[in-house]
Amino acid sequence: MESTESALIAEQLTHALDLLRAEIASLRLDLEHHRELSNSRLDSLEKCKDDHEARIRATTEGVTQFKMFSGLSSGGATLISIFTMLKVILGGP
Repeated sequence: MESTESALIAEQLTHALDLLRAEIASLRLDLEHHRELSNSRLDSLEKCKDDHEARIRATTEGVTQFKMFSGLSSGGATLISIFTMLKVILGGP
């Protein structure tokens, strides 16, 4: 009886060990899946951030150029107004 009981206990322990190994393998697969999903999300967020930064830089550059051209045209209009006023004051034709 002793050997039968020990064989039964050994079989039960082997089965429990197999179940634990299967669960560990399943957990590893699940962990790898979550790691890949997290990396994919992180890559997506980094691309979105880079795109957002590029848009902000392009907008800033456009605004800066607009201000420069606006200032130049305003300065040009001011110079023309001054020349016209001097021409009227000095009695030009």
